[in-house]
Amino acid sequence: MSRLVVVSNRVAVPDAQSATTGGLAVALRDALQTNGGIWFGWSGKTAAHTAEQPTMTEIGPVTYATLDLGRKDYNEYYNGFANRTLWPLFHYRLDLAEFSHQNYTGYLRVNSLFADKLRPLIEDDDQVWVHDYHLIPMGRELRARGVGQAMGFFLHTPFPAMEVLLALPSHALLVESLCAYDVVGFQTENDLRAFRDYVIHEAKGEMLDDQTVRAFGRLVHTEVFPIGIERGQMEAAAEAAVEQGAARRLERTLNNRNLMIGVDRLDYSKGIPERFRSFERFMEQYPAHRGQVSMMQIAPLSRSEVPEYKAIRDQLEGLAGYINGRYGDFDWMPLHYLTKNFQRETLAGFFRLSRVGVVTPLRDGMNLVAKEYVASQDPNYPGVLVLSRFAGAARELDAALLVNPYDHDGVAAALNKGLVMSLEERRERWQSMMEKVRENSLEAWRERFLKVLRSVPTPMPVKGARAASAGGA
Repeated sequence: MSRLVVVSNRVAVPDAQSATTGGLAVALRDALQTNGGIWFGWSGKTAAHTAEQPTMTEIGPVTYATLDLGRKDYNEYYNGFANRTLWPLFHYRLDLAEFSHQNYTGYLRVNSLFADKLRPLIEDDDQVWVHDYHLIPMGRELRARGVGQAMGFFLHTPFPAMEVLLALPSHALLVESLCAYDVVGFQTENDLRAFRDYVIHEAKGEMLDDQTVRAFGRLVHTEVFPIGIERGQMEAAAEAAVEQGAARRLERTLNNRNLMIGVDRLDYSKGIPERFRSFERFMEQYPAHRGQVSMMQIAPLSRSEVPEYKAIRDQLEGLAGYINGRYGDFDWMPLHYLTKNFQRETLAGFFRLSRVGVVTPLRDGMNLVAKEYVASQDPNYPGVLVLSRFAGAARELDAALLVNPYDHDGVAAALNKGLVMSLEERRERWQSMMEKVRENSLEAWRERFLKVLRSVPTPMPVKGARAASAGGA
C-alpha cells in the first residue's frame, strides 16, 4: 500500500499532551498509522531564522517532519497573508482583509520553502494530502519540482463567491494553484459551486461531468466532503462528565435555572458580538426568562497579536459588562463570558447540561461545535441547537433552529423557542440531527477523501509547470 504524506500548517507531534489533541489530528494520525508515511509542516515555534532542515521524529510507521519558522516568515506568511488576507476574505469580511504585496510574497516564499524541504522526503508511489488555506500553493510548487503522483487538497474554511474572490489581486494564481491538485475537497455544496463558478466564468474552464473540471491544462476532481467528529467519544465523554467535578459545580451554580451555551474560538467570524446583542434582545423581549436562564459564552483567545482580535476582545468585554449591568441582579448574572480553555471532556458535560446550544457564526466552513453539542445530548432529555444558516453544519443539521445571526430579533425568538419547546419536539429534532452526525463521522470523512484520492488516474502534468510568481497581492 502507498504511503500517505500529510501536509498541514501545524503538525501535532505526539507527546505527553496528546490527550488534548483535537479530533482532526487524531483522524490524520490514524490514517498515517494505517498506511505509514510523513506528516510535514510548521512546528508551531518561531526563531530568529527559519530552520534550514526539518526536525524528524519517528514514532512507529509515522515520520513527523517539522520546521521552525523565522519571525519574518511567521509574520508575513502566517499572521500576514494567511490570517489577515485569506482568512477574512474567505469568511466574506472584505472590510478586514489587508492586501499587502510584502505579506503575499512571504506567503509564496514559505510555501516554496516547504516544497523544497518536503520534496526529498517524497517517494514515487506516495500520495500527498495537503490541508487548508495556508498551503494552497503547495501543490503547484511540488509539481514544479517534479512531483507527479496523486495529490489532494481539502479546504476547511468556506470558499468565497466569485465576486468576493475577485477582490484578491492574486485570485487567478490562487485558483490555478488549486488546480495543480488531482482532488480538491470542500465542506459544502455552496463552497463547491463558488469554486466551479470561478473556474467556468473567470478561468474559462469547463465541467466535464458532475465532479470533474478542466482548467489550467489539468483535470481536477471536485467534491463535497463534510467533515465530522469522533461521535462515539463525544457521547461517552458527555455521559461521564455530568457526574464529575466541573459539570457538578456548574449544575449547583445554575440553581435549577436553564443554561444556554456558546463555545467558540475568539474570532470575528464566529458572530459573538452579534450573539451578545441577540441575547440582550432576548432579555428585553422575553422578560419572563429573566432570573430563570443564564448564557455562558466560552471564547478562548487566539491570534492575540493581530489587531482585529484585540479589538473584538475589547468589544465583547464591554458588551458583557453592559448586559450584566442592565439585567443582572444581586443573586443572578445573565451572561457569563469566559476566555479560558476547557478540556473537550469538560465541554461535553457542559453541553449535556445546557437547554440551548447557541452556534451562530457569521460564516463558517463547517463548525464542529454544532455537531459536538448534538452528540453530547441526553437522548431522553436533549437540548435544542440554535444554528446559523451560514455555518456549513446547517446543510446537514437542518432540524436545528436555523437563524440569521444578523437578525437579533430572529435569534432572540429562536432562543425563546428553544426554552419553551416540548420534550417530544426536542427529541424528534435531536434524532434527525444525530443521524447526520453518525453518518458523516470524522472517520467517514477521512476514508471518503482517501478513497477518491486513491482512485484518481495518473495525474496530468501542469502545462509549463513553474514556481508560483510573486506578482500581486
